[in-house]
Amino acid sequence: MVDRELEALKREFLTEAKAKVQEIAAAVGGPRDSKTLDRLAYLAHQLKGSGGSYGYARISDDAAGIEHAVEQITTGEDGNNGEATLREKTESLRAAVDDAYAELR
Repeated sequence: MVDRELEALKREFLTEAKAKVQEIAAAVGGPRDSKTLDRLAYLAHQLKGSGGSYGYARISDDAAGIEHAVEQITTGEDGNNGEATLREKTESLRAAVDDAYAELR
């Protein structure tokens, strides 16, 4: 019974994660301001913690990469690396969520 409950929680997390990844991807492809960067950091931070809690290390690692890239962009320490990392980690995060969701089926 516990396995089914955990599976249901994981499915709920991954459904919410898909929506968050879509929001992240839209923000990455759009104009940037401090509000958008704050939202990106917030969403990434949520996914980093929750992904780790549910045992999804790749989701957690990719989200941490997004959070770090946003920090680099915000502080001006990126030298374009932050932008490239942000796009790369967003695509990797999308794939990680899709893969994890497919494994639950």
